[in-house]
Amino acid sequence: MNSSISTGSASELPLGAQPEPRLHGTAKWIWLALGTVGMVLAINQTFNLSLLGFLPLGNSYLYYLIGIFLAAAFISIPAGASAGSRVPWYDWLLCVAVLCASLYLGLNGLTIIEQGWDYSAPLPATVAAGVMLVMVLEGVRRAGGWLLLGVALLFGAYPLFADHMPGFLWGTQYSFGETIRAHVMGVESIIGIPMQVVAQLVIGFVVFGAALTATGGGEFFMQFATALMGRSRGGPAKVAVLSSAILGSLSGSVITNILTSGPITIPTMKRTGYPAHYAAAIEACASTGGTLMPPVMGAVAFIMASFLGVPYSEIIIAAFLPALLFYLALLFQVDIYAAARGLKGLPESEIPKLWDTLKVGWPYLLSLGMLIYMLLFMRLEAYAPYYAALVLLGISVFKRTHRLNLKRAITFLTDLTGSLANLVAILAGIGLVVGGLSYTGVAGAFSRELLLYANGSVPLMLAAGAITSFVLGMGMTVSACYIFLSILLAPALISAGLNPLASHLFILYWGMMSYLTPPVALAAITAAGISGSSPVKTGFYAMRLGAILFILPFLFVIEPALILQGPWQGIASASLTAVIAIWVLSSAMEGYLYRVGALAWPLRALVLLAGIALIYPERFSDMIGLAIIALIYLVNWLRGGRRQPTQNAGAPANLAGKGQEP
Repeated sequence: MNSSISTGSASELPLGAQPEPRLHGTAKWIWLALGTVGMVLAINQTFNLSLLGFLPLGNSYLYYLIGIFLAAAFISIPAGASAGSRVPWYDWLLCVAVLCASLYLGLNGLTIIEQGWDYSAPLPATVAAGVMLVMVLEGVRRAGGWLLLGVALLFGAYPLFADHMPGFLWGTQYSFGETIRAHVMGVESIIGIPMQVVAQLVIGFVVFGAALTATGGGEFFMQFATALMGRSRGGPAKVAVLSSAILGSLSGSVITNILTSGPITIPTMKRTGYPAHYAAAIEACASTGGTLMPPVMGAVAFIMASFLGVPYSEIIIAAFLPALLFYLALLFQVDIYAAARGLKGLPESEIPKLWDTLKVGWPYLLSLGMLIYMLLFMRLEAYAPYYAALVLLGISVFKRTHRLNLKRAITFLTDLTGSLANLVAILAGIGLVVGGLSYTGVAGAFSRELLLYANGSVPLMLAAGAITSFVLGMGMTVSACYIFLSILLAPALISAGLNPLASHLFILYWGMMSYLTPPVALAAITAAGISGSSPVKTGFYAMRLGAILFILPFLFVIEPALILQGPWQGIASASLTAVIAIWVLSSAMEGYLYRVGALAWPLRALVLLAGIALIYPERFSDMIGLAIIALIYLVNWLRGGRRQPTQNAGAPANLAGKGQEP
């Protein structure tokens, strides 16, 4: 298992997939050394240890981190697809260049602040800033692709021509030298909020994820899910949903999650009766939802907390119920699918005993409980992941299995370095977008203009935001998409009277859609590669299974009780209604209703109507939805009870062999 805090890149590859051919011999040891130095630097800064008397200023610390992890990115990520199996000379040159530039800027951190070098600086400082800027652009190209580079370049260069733009796009113009200095030595661009969040919070959670991987946490949570869900009908699919929810919530990486659990869950689902495309769609949806499930989520959640100026614990609390509803929808659908087709659970011989599993894996639950307690109750976001990782690594020394030896220590450092190299390369580049919009003043003007054009229509702004988030999510990382729209769109939504936290979550959810929806559908394509199914077919089934993700953002924007804000009576009522609505909608999606049986299309449409009425946050519509469902059950009872399923898959293996449609 490779663990990472995902940035959601459309070009995201499993951590380790790119570096492995180049990382051998001296290159690998230098790469690991860079990661180790970066981790030690972060720990030194977080805990104020002053190791060897070294404790750099905030901006100096950020420059050092960018230099270290950009150098690691140049070693591990090739410049192009035709790169060989060795690190070429020009990549070593880039490593030296970025390290020298970051060292110069770091050593002059105090001078940059005191003398305002972001406005006027000596020539050597401007040259060093120019070198750093070029290195950041090359880093974002390698880690995020050409499209993300284009976005960073366009908005990074915006100050050069802002005064020639029409209307609300007009902004303050900067000269070429002023633009370079502002981006590199100012506090709103390369070393702005995205990098500050990485340095202050995200590195700790990457350390925790890498420790979880190295000590066998992935295997434990898979066995734990199997022990809980394996016996139930359609058990393998439920195991996939539960294990991916847990693993994704801790790693924050969609693709890594699929490649970790997918090779186990997808073949098992196929063997017990699920068609290949359906099994792949389940894994894709479950892994995508993991990045929305607390406690860790992804880097974007930490950025959100910083933008909103709230503790990370508030993001965790707000995101919990929507993520839970999403996974309930998946569990309902796979259970209804299994009930309609007579699918069974796993053989008893393949299901581990729950108590035995807990006896072996209790350290993982202890560290997870400790992490959650420190995040929610002690509110020690910066320290919590380090302490939780220390518990894991400390206990592993005394375990027979997954004892921390040299091999696992190298795995730990490999996951850590790869995660942070990719993350820093992308988010330092995305800082250019923030800087370009902030320095020119265009961000505020855009929000005001959007409010004017929408003429106060909240539905119109939400629809525009959903479409924009979805389109940007196709070609940008989720972090990049969120950062961009949190500057341009979120202020307009908040000014229209919508809940600030709900507005930011709305953008995040819609940015995630591209993982499931064609043509990009990166999660679906990855899962289809494991299952051997059609990527397009898998993508469309993933859309259907994950349909609740399209609805939830609108609901919690309209009804903040669904993000656990408001009186407890309202939260309880909204939660209960949402659970019933999700069950009804899942029944309509799968064409089967508990204690009724298979639904013909007219009845299925009626059930869908009931689900829509229930999920709309309004009491009268809830009554209509409940009345429709009650009427269906009453008519079924008067007719003599339960109808027979459309398919009676008495032999699941035959169903899987024929690849029947759901």
